[in-house]
Amino acid sequence: MNDILLEDDIRWMRYAMTLADQAAAAGEVPVGAVLVRGNEIIGEGYNLSISQHDPSAHAEMQAIRQGGKAVENYRLLGCTLYVTLEPCAMCAGAMVHGRIQRLVFGASDPKTGAAGSVMDLCQHPALNHQLEVTGGVLADDCAQQLSGFFQMRRAQKKAEKQAAQAAGSDTRCNCIKQ
Repeated sequence: MNDILLEDDIRWMRYAMTLADQAAAAGEVPVGAVLVRGNEIIGEGYNLSISQHDPSAHAEMQAIRQGGKAVENYRLLGCTLYVTLEPCAMCAGAMVHGRIQRLVFGASDPKTGAAGSVMDLCQHPALNHQLEVTGGVLADDCAQQLSGFFQMRRAQKKAEKQAAQAAGSDTRCNCIKQ
């Protein structure tokens, strides 16, 4: 891979990570995506599935929807999608249908990844379009962003459970004393 391409990949992945930070700040799983054509952002997004009660509100889908509106076409020819986590089957399918040229992702997803981990929809030979795929760009940073979020979430749930148990035991103590 040439150095210019790698520098661009790192720059855009860092930008996607800032979008993932916005997702985390909103209580969403921290995944960010940016859709680029000709070194210009045409779409971006971060996970909104929880707040929008929408299983399709993934970062990639947000970026792809914005990109289609920006170019006024559902075909996103010549575009590269940068995303902090390997896309799921839904998002990979949208990339294939949208004819996105290239996918660059950070962390692999061994549970639902559809760009090579669990399955490979992005380069499936039976489909009518295949994307160029580059995985592992800032993989450790992207993985840490996700694992840090889930560690924080587990700690919050544990603290809430302990607070609820303490409140429950205080109530029982007050009831007994009365």
